[in-house]
Amino acid sequence: MFKNDAIKFFGSKTKLAIAAGVSQASVSRWGDVIPERRAARLDRVTNGALRYDPDLYQRHNDTQG
Repeated sequence: MFKNDAIKFFGSKTKLAIAAGVSQASVSRWGDVIPERRAARLDRVTNGALRYDPDLYQRHNDTQG
């Protein structure tokens, strides 16, 4: 799940942070890809409107290491 997509969905970093259960500062520290646990949570709280894609995280991890 990409951070920009989630910000667009919620309308602000602050609202995204509340939904993700983190501080706004944490959201600011995220890279382009939302941390996997937070993406799974956002998938649940948005009833799938924002989709957690395990394959994205596998590909992302493969390119990181």
